[in-house]
Order: sequence, then C-alpha cells, then structure tokens
Amino acid sequence: MLVTGAASGLGAALTAAFRARGDEVLATDRVAGDGIDLVLDITSDADWDAALEAVRERWGGLDVLVNNAGVAGGGRVDRCTLEEWQWITDINLFGLVRGTQTFVPMLKEQGSGHLVNVASLAGLVHPGGMGSYNAVKAAVVAFTETCGHELASYGIRASVVCPSYFRTNLMDSMQGSDELVGQVVGGLVERSRITADDIAAAVLAGMDAGDDVIVPDEPARQAYFLKWADRPAYDAVMRDQAAKLQAAGS
Repeated sequence: MLVTGAASGLGAALTAAFRARGDEVLATDRVAGDGIDLVLDITSDADWDAALEAVRERWGGLDVLVNNAGVAGGGRVDRCTLEEWQWITDINLFGLVRGTQTFVPMLKEQGSGHLVNVASLAGLVHPGGMGSYNAVKAAVVAFTETCGHELASYGIRASVVCPSYFRTNLMDSMQGSDELVGQVVGGLVERSRITADDIAAAVLAGMDAGDDVIVPDEPARQAYFLKWADRPAYDAVMRDQAAKLQAAGS
C-alpha cells in the first residue's frame, strides 16, 4: 500500500492501522520525518514518478493507493479569492488525479488494485462558507465514482472516504482571507469527539466490505441521510447555518 500525507492526522492513523494488521505500507509525505519512507509532494509530477519507481523496486506492484494528503480552505463566495481556489484545487483535486494517473497503468497491467480517495462529508453535503472546499471534495467524489466504473473491467476498485469533522491537525494547513470561516471550522474540529483512529478503523472496515462510498462516522451518516430523505429539512438546516455565518461576519 502507498499512503500520501502519512506524517500526521488520518494518514498516520491509516498507516498504523494497515501495519497493525500486517499490511506493508509505503508511507509518504511532502516533508521527511519519523515514519516517512518517501518524500512525496502530491503536486509534483517528478515526485509521483519517483514514487512509482520506488513501488516497482520494493514490491513490483501495488494493491492499494490511498490518496489522503490534502489541505483545509474555504470562504464565503464573495471573500474566497481565485488564488485560493487555485491553491486548494491543485492540492486536493489535481494531487490525487496525478497519483491516480501515475499508478493506474500499473494496476491495469496487474489486473487488480484499489484506489482509496479521501474526500470529506463536504463532498456530499455543502454548508455555506465552504464553496471552494465543497467543490473540490465533490469533484473527488465524482472522480472516484468515474474511476470505479471505468476501471472495474480491469479488476480495479475505487472507494471514496467522506468523514465529518474529527480531531486532526488539518487546520494547520488552513488558508484563506475569510478568517471567520477558519475560526468556525476550527471550532468544529476542536469540539469533535471523533479521532483519526476512529475514522481509520471505519475506513478499513469499509474497504473490506467493498463499499464504494465510505461514510465513516455517525454525524456524517446522519447529515447525508437527511439530505437524501428530507431535502427541504436539509436545505433549512444549511440555510440557517449560512445565515448565522453571515450575521457573525457582518
């Protein structure tokens, strides 16, 4: 297995969970550190080429590619700049597209493999103030589904992971000119009782069960079900949250 963003947060938890059950993991991150086997900046084509070569030399093939690395961002529609949109898109979407394009030829050749892309509940439900983050995570959901359909005949599976807020250091990467959104999201992360280890355990269970969409925690499942089961109620909740955000920022 290859895991991106493995130095901390969910990436570190996934790496530990995989290794605890006997899986071999190539742990990668954009900076070197304890427990990191390979430096991999997911925005670098050269780094992805080096990762492919490292996998060939180590194993000759790959069972699972976990595209986990990502950053936090967002902002209200009239506050989030195009530069901020470009930054988050290049990392959270194009980073995993680069990884997928790098390894799919190998997976096709071996006739097996599993792509696991970490998105967010924001890819399924779309709160106010998070337009850029919602959009790129929704794109990850759509891209993963497309991969699953397109690659099924080659024996390749694709799963997308959509957790809600859980305790992690993701907010360390938060960028954006709309500071109020950062404060609100940071508070939600800080108050969550869900840990990265909780999410990692649910991800492994979902992978083993063959789930295409892994919604790994109860708050995420409740929010997604509300949108599916009662769209007017879901819209009312989302618009109330957006109104409170606007009132706080006025």
